[in-house]
Amino acid sequence: MDPNLLTLTQWLSPAYPVGAFAYSHGLEKAVHQGWISDGAMLEAWLRDVLSEGSGKTDALWIWQAWRGDHPVAELDAMARAWSPAQERLREADRQGAAFAKVTAEVWGLDLPPMLLPVALGAAARQMGMEPEQVAALYLHAFAGNLVAAAQRLMPLGQTAAQGVASRLTPLCTDVATRAGEMTLEDMSSTAFLSDVAAMRHETLEPRLFQS
Repeated sequence: MDPNLLTLTQWLSPAYPVGAFAYSHGLEKAVHQGWISDGAMLEAWLRDVLSEGSGKTDALWIWQAWRGDHPVAELDAMARAWSPAQERLREADRQGAAFAKVTAEVWGLDLPPMLLPVALGAAARQMGMEPEQVAALYLHAFAGNLVAAAQRLMPLGQTAAQGVASRLTPLCTDVATRAGEMTLEDMSSTAFLSDVAAMRHETLEPRLFQS
């Protein structure tokens, strides 16, 4: 077995200390607005986010950081400029800084603080990991975290939640593969309602999540 697979699984585990549990990526506001109220609506929302929104762009940042065609600091600056909402930027910034700190210390990598997908791609490059696998597992963990957040926000049982996560698995693989065929010129995001939810979450009170 490739030991890198176990390392990657560790990096993307809910137990890895990046604080992913504290963020809903705007999902909390979407539930509050009534845009998501059951498992089917959650699955449809996450499909759009993964295939047309921040899931796709994050996968592209991972691939670009892994390729090394641009300095990671330059990619990080572009990724920050691309963020559609203040809380989205904070979410990726804080998780990325935590990921970089722990990963650099444990594995001895050269990894300054960066947004999470850029930091992950840079770390994967230094470890010789397969980028398609890295992007796919990242998207799977990202979707799993949002499914877990939904369970705290609306009536969604464990079996139904796992069903949603399972049905999203092939999409995670597909998006990761397609991102590997793209360049920075292909960067785009059309999951507009997800972006609106992230923007409106900034004024939501009370709230459970930071985004």
